[in-house]
Amino acid sequence: MKILIIIPAYNEEGNIERVVKNLIDNYPQFDYVVVNDGSHDHTTEICRKNNFNLLDQPQNLGLAGAFQTGMRYALKCGYDAAVQFDGDGQHRPEFIQAMADQISAGADIVIASRFVTEKKPKTLRMAGSNILENSIKLTTGKNVSDPTSGMRMYSKKIIKILATNINMGPEPDTLAYFIRCGADVRETQVKMDERIAGESYLNLSRSISYMLTMCVSILLVGCFRKKIEL
Repeated sequence: MKILIIIPAYNEEGNIERVVKNLIDNYPQFDYVVVNDGSHDHTTEICRKNNFNLLDQPQNLGLAGAFQTGMRYALKCGYDAAVQFDGDGQHRPEFIQAMADQISAGADIVIASRFVTEKKPKTLRMAGSNILENSIKLTTGKNVSDPTSGMRMYSKKIIKILATNINMGPEPDTLAYFIRCGADVRETQVKMDERIAGESYLNLSRSISYMLTMCVSILLVGCFRKKIEL
C-alpha cells in the first residue's frame, strides 16, 4: 500500500526539521511531502537545506489550500492513501499503520481519535468538540468522538474527490458531508503530543468563531449540498 504523509506547514521553523527527520529516520516505509503555505519565517529555507520533499506555495492560502495542494500531489503520484499530518509535532507517526489497516479493510476515511476509549477532559475546547460531535450525529446519525482531530487518512477515491473539488477543506463539516454521501468513516485510538515550538493559530476568539462556523455549515449549509457518488 502506497501511503503519502501530507504535512501542511505555516511558520513552523521551530518544528519542521524535527518532525520530518523523525519520519525519514524511523518511518521510511511512508512517503511524505511538506506543503509550505507561504510561511514568513525560515520554514522554506530549513526544508531546502535538508533536501526535504517540498511543495512551496508563494503565498498563504490557508489550511484548506495547502491541504488540497497535497491531495493533488497524492492524486498525481497515484497514492493509495494520504494522511494529513501536522507540522507542529503534535501527531505521532506510530499510529499511521493502524489507520492504513483500516483503509485496507474498506474504510474511506480514518480519524486519529483521542477519545475512542479515553474520556474527554472537561475544558472549554472540549465543550466545543462535544457541540460538533452532537451536530454531526444529529445530521448523519453517526458518532464521531474527535471531530476536530487534524490527523486523518483518506482512501484513493476520497483523494480524487478532495483534489478535484472546491469547498472541501480538512474540517468537521467535510467529514459530515462525506458521511451523508455514504462514506465509511472510522476512528482509531491514538495519543497526541503538545506543540513544542511556535503558537497555534486558534486563540480563544478564533476558536469560538471556528466552532460557530462549523456548526452552521454542518447543521444548515451541509443539508443543501448536492451529494456526490462515492
